[in-house]
Amino acid sequence: MDSLEMEAGKISVMHGASKVLSTAAVMQLAFQSIGVVYGDIGTSPLYVFASTFSDRVPSKHDIVGALSLIIYSLTLLPLIKYVFIVLRANDNGEGGGTFAMYSLICRHAKVSAIPNQQAEDDELSACTAKFPSKNPKRAKKIKETLENSSWSKTILLSLTLFGTCMVVGDGILTPCISVLSAVDGIRKMDAALSKDVVALISVAVLVLLFSVQRFGTDKVGYTFAPAILFWCLFIGIIGISNLIRHDSTVVKAFNPIYITSYLKRNPKEAWISLGGVVLCITGTEAMFADLGHFSVRAIQVAFTGLVYPCLLCAYLGQAAYLSNFPDHVADAFYKSTPESVYWPMFVIAVLASIIASQAMISATFAIVKQSMALGCFPRVRVVHTSHKHGGQVYIPEINFLLMFACFMVTASFRETSKIGNAYGIAVVAVMIITSSLLILIMLMIWQTSVAVIAMFVLVVFSFELLYFSSVLYKFSEGGYLPLTLAALLFFVMYVWHYVQSKRHAFEVEQKVSAEYLSGLGSNLGVARVPGVGLLYTELTQGVPAIFRHFLTNLPAMHSVLVFVSVKYLPVSNVPAEERFLLRRAGPEDHGMYRCIVRYGYRDRRVGSEVFECLLMGQLKSFIRAEAMEGGCREKAEAEEEIRFLERSCAAGVVYLLGHSEVRASKNSSLVKKVVVDYVYDFLRRNFRQGLVDLQIPNKNLMQVGMNYTV
Repeated sequence: MDSLEMEAGKISVMHGASKVLSTAAVMQLAFQSIGVVYGDIGTSPLYVFASTFSDRVPSKHDIVGALSLIIYSLTLLPLIKYVFIVLRANDNGEGGGTFAMYSLICRHAKVSAIPNQQAEDDELSACTAKFPSKNPKRAKKIKETLENSSWSKTILLSLTLFGTCMVVGDGILTPCISVLSAVDGIRKMDAALSKDVVALISVAVLVLLFSVQRFGTDKVGYTFAPAILFWCLFIGIIGISNLIRHDSTVVKAFNPIYITSYLKRNPKEAWISLGGVVLCITGTEAMFADLGHFSVRAIQVAFTGLVYPCLLCAYLGQAAYLSNFPDHVADAFYKSTPESVYWPMFVIAVLASIIASQAMISATFAIVKQSMALGCFPRVRVVHTSHKHGGQVYIPEINFLLMFACFMVTASFRETSKIGNAYGIAVVAVMIITSSLLILIMLMIWQTSVAVIAMFVLVVFSFELLYFSSVLYKFSEGGYLPLTLAALLFFVMYVWHYVQSKRHAFEVEQKVSAEYLSGLGSNLGVARVPGVGLLYTELTQGVPAIFRHFLTNLPAMHSVLVFVSVKYLPVSNVPAEERFLLRRAGPEDHGMYRCIVRYGYRDRRVGSEVFECLLMGQLKSFIRAEAMEGGCREKAEAEEEIRFLERSCAAGVVYLLGHSEVRASKNSSLVKKVVVDYVYDFLRRNFRQGLVDLQIPNKNLMQVGMNYTV
């Protein structure tokens, strides 16, 4: 037991230790982030100019106009919007992606689809962040509107889920386009190599990439970071070299007037070309989605200090080269690479393209874990790959599905132009959803002035909408792919969340009354045997209906019974000292307690033995605290109750679970019956069961059947 208590002590300090990062730790994480977060946006120079002018040879004016768009796209969206604004919308310095923003909104307004919030949850340290009260009336009005409208809650959740789905789609397309673009450079060795051979080599590289994911972000980041560091320095130095050697006048593209002249000169062609320009910001969402793997400061340092300036130099150099050789636009990256460093650059490009995929793969793992914790995704196995950084996870099932999807996309499309069309839609759709949630956060939580919000909408949001209109133009040429993938994943997530919420409503409706408990007497109407029974339930208040099933089906019940509710809150982490919320269930002589175990969506679940140790310690503290205000008699009774608890624990701990079947009610519509009886049932049977997720050993498990009608 001593070793378990030591382990419990370690868990209690992990959260506090992770919050304070020294300068050395920030720089260490910044270095790691180079290999995980920036591979995607860092390898965009491989294909941006080729995608922008995929169907024509550009003039020098076109090249300067496109370069100006690239410069201001990189400055407005990754730098200003994400690095300096969106990263502030994090979840207590952790989290990331649309779910982090959704959880932030849920903490300030009761808009969660499953109404299991309690007043005690508001007292958590993670929920006590203060924001300026510049416009309290406006914030209150928006809050009340959201809370009183079921449509607002549904739209908010749907927007969040769809944004999550598009990030997963991004995680599929990033490896395909990055690896294909880099491997295509091998054709310099033999120009007769077909696209099929290039695609086959790319598939082999992708299989290798997904095979190393099990080692975790921590090890992968350290392994990949040097390669991306060299990549950024290489493209930056070659860009400066090309700028000096070919045409230094392209620096005039820093003047935004060239954007206006480019769009005016040939509006339709310029508008269509935006679908290629937008690829310069691919991977931007990874800075936010991968935030839980690193820290805000680490990501800011890495992007502003290395990635952003190197990217600008790379695009300036390519534009300078194309000014003299515009007919080389289809292979601008490799054509602009000096012959003397071509093959070293090719090797690093292939490595960088592999690493580029890492950003969105890591982001996909992170958001799937968030989705699962908040009841929006079927249970999957989550492996925590780092003891230092709890947000770093690996999900084997998702890794396999991503690998299979990448294999199919690469083998089917075989060229970057069509994948680029799909890629653009995924990237811009996620950005628009992020901006929409950010505007709501500005209005209700940050209480930003209307003038600043209007400027954000006018400059950033309108810029994104313009890009989105362009990428939709090529919907039939591959653009349908991410929307199809997102729609399929959205359906799975929405079905799971819908049935889970209906299940919770059924539990609340069928819960056992206090009068029923009192009428059973201290023995609950059955024999009480030594031991502790942990009865798991989704209810946070009241006694679940499954308790009645246990009493009906079992001739005996344990001398101590604890109703355990594992509850995920819309926060990234819950400190160990705030994890347990205890109270009595029924009269004192019943030996029954209620325990609500609160987790954040990034918290690591502990094993059953450590959990039992923590729970028993918390129960003893609860009993003593309850007796503190009483006299000697109450304290003596408390100590006797604790001794009884210890004897019961020594007799053994048994986990009591309901083996549930969910069915649609007889008067349900045909659509609801199909969704509940077939789709949800298929997902439930083919993903991990609750007892595995709770890490309960089979030898200590007891189950009883329970039917839910929703």
